[in-house]
Amino acid sequence: MKKIRAFMKLISLLLLSLAQTAAPLKALILCGEASFFESWSAEQVFAEDYAVTIEKDPGRDFVILNLTDIQVDNADAFSESGEKTRALLQELVAKTHPDLITVTGDNGRGWGGLVQTMQDVDSLGIPWAPVLGNHDSEKSIDAFFSAYHLSKAKHCLFRFGPEGMGYGNYVIHITENGEILHSLYMMDTHSEVEQSDSINGPEGGYDHLWQNQIEWYKWAVNGTNVLAGHTVESTVLLHIPLCEYRQFEGHTQEETCFGENREGVCAPAGNNGFFDVCRELGSTKNILCGHDHRNSFSFVLDGIRLSYSLKTGYGSYFDADMVGGTTLTVDSGGKATVQHIFCDDALLRQTEAK
Repeated sequence: MKKIRAFMKLISLLLLSLAQTAAPLKALILCGEASFFESWSAEQVFAEDYAVTIEKDPGRDFVILNLTDIQVDNADAFSESGEKTRALLQELVAKTHPDLITVTGDNGRGWGGLVQTMQDVDSLGIPWAPVLGNHDSEKSIDAFFSAYHLSKAKHCLFRFGPEGMGYGNYVIHITENGEILHSLYMMDTHSEVEQSDSINGPEGGYDHLWQNQIEWYKWAVNGTNVLAGHTVESTVLLHIPLCEYRQFEGHTQEETCFGENREGVCAPAGNNGFFDVCRELGSTKNILCGHDHRNSFSFVLDGIRLSYSLKTGYGSYFDADMVGGTTLTVDSGGKATVQHIFCDDALLRQTEAK
């Protein structure tokens, strides 16, 4: 019976995916890709309505649940690992009662995985805001396909953002009594560089934030501070880590450090200067990434906490004792605190016994 149900689900999703594949193609033909992006220049005034706004309840902390690298594959969507991942999402929500869910990339892998993941997260009925990861443009889909469907999901806050910077650079303001309390900068780290560039060198490597994205970040931070009348604490959420994450080994003995480093930091080879800009502006106090499933470490470098989010679910590779989500809790002063939320022992035992 399980095989029959799985087969019926596969047929249903195949039919659904055909319709969902046709939708972005139709949009491209009728409207053109450029119509989905916003025009932007550094000379523009940062308007109050530029950012997505979510109001915080003054009586309680604002809880952001970050998921990362769910990475459900086409086959995973109908397997036991897919069912466990759906159960895990519900468990994390029940544990944390989030006001917002963010996803730091690799949302799905292929049309089936993306469609299923999007449905699973959207069905939670909570506002959610993803960025794209390097696997969100693989297996018969491209970045536009992923971005288009994310922008159409009922509860998803995803925006295409400015043209020429990738897919999904946008700002979320958490407000309290109408005042900006904390900002989230959602940024696209793209995929891989197959040829020489100034950051990775002649052999290429993982991509990074481009210079125009860094200029956009400066503009958005400065604009937000003008609106608020002071420097607003902020968090940057992206998929591929900055090269500064490699400095973790020098901070392992500090009290502010926690988490595991079980694999190499798969960051760009060189430095694009983004961290220096964050430090100079003084707004961003947390940077949260995904990408490396067996890393969960968090440490403070020059006043900025660099954290891996805990790998979510059972798609792709993982360590059974490092599966769950990560919360970013914002208090009434705008300060954000990072904490890992692990899945329960029963799910771990099921996974280990697989």
